[in-house]
Amino acid sequence: MSEYVVDESTIFETPLVEVDLDLEADADVYAKVEWFNLYDAPHGGGSIKSRIAKGMLDGAEERGELDPGVTVIEPTSGNTGSEVARLAAARGYDVEIVMPDNAAGGKVAAVRDAGAEIHFVDANLGYDAVIERCEEIIAADPEAYFRPNQYENPDNPGTHERTTAREIYEATDGDVTHFVAGVGTGGTITGTGRGLTDLSDGAVKVVGFEPDEALHAIDGLKYLKTGDHYHPETYDESVLDRAEYVTTSEAYDRARALRERYLDDPVPIADPGQHGEATVREHLRVDDQFVVGTSAGGGAAVVANLDAAGHLADDDVVVFMLCDRGDKYADIPLWEDYL
Repeated sequence: MSEYVVDESTIFETPLVEVDLDLEADADVYAKVEWFNLYDAPHGGGSIKSRIAKGMLDGAEERGELDPGVTVIEPTSGNTGSEVARLAAARGYDVEIVMPDNAAGGKVAAVRDAGAEIHFVDANLGYDAVIERCEEIIAADPEAYFRPNQYENPDNPGTHERTTAREIYEATDGDVTHFVAGVGTGGTITGTGRGLTDLSDGAVKVVGFEPDEALHAIDGLKYLKTGDHYHPETYDESVLDRAEYVTTSEAYDRARALRERYLDDPVPIADPGQHGEATVREHLRVDDQFVVGTSAGGGAAVVANLDAAGHLADDDVVVFMLCDRGDKYADIPLWEDYL
């Protein structure tokens, strides 16, 4: 366990950067850099899940649902696990995380670094098996555990509705026209979509995306289009104006294209959020490379696909999410040859 001290004040108010995706339309495209939640945490900083980890734990403590001495447990593909582990452990709780055994090494290391116990599940059984294993552990001793339950907890989309939506709206001076986010728990697209819809009186188009097939390698996202898959209660499709689907290869190609585009050029900072510009510059790159996670590449791919289909105009302002930084994925095909 490292000597890293969790500073929850660094959660929220993350930077917004402008990115060049080589679109046909002259639209402005911005990306919200979510690893600046807990940006100085080891193994790639924080992630977009730092937001909901704080929101769910705060809500549980305020409602008296989380008693001293209980163990916090959560099923996760990685990011929620590391963020719940970091925050809950810092608040004095024991933590157990259930995750697939093919989770990216940086995410596993972050969970271990927080001092949490990990229960691995065979990834070949599918992600639903991770959730089922967590439920089995709780059922064996229900009084010993508290599960934040990112898939059903209204504090998940609620946190995004209160924070992420407002931050995007204010950072773009209310000019945002499109919001793009992937679907895992559905919390980001549901909560941020609701918030932006309210703030803009319905002017913002909300675009959610999923992997285009069940067997994919876009971390954190769920395939829900067909089949008998667990559907998170936190996901409300009625918020969407469009649903898009992206391949793993498209996501990886777009993530790598961002690295190439900014290999020699600085990434323009549109709004540093709560951080000074020097801090943003220091933590924006890894080994002097602009590398992002798999779902961030998926978001960039969806924006490019919207443009190719003629759905973007020259005066549009598009925002998508950089959910985590690429050094969490140094051991998988996305970045193993680069980091």
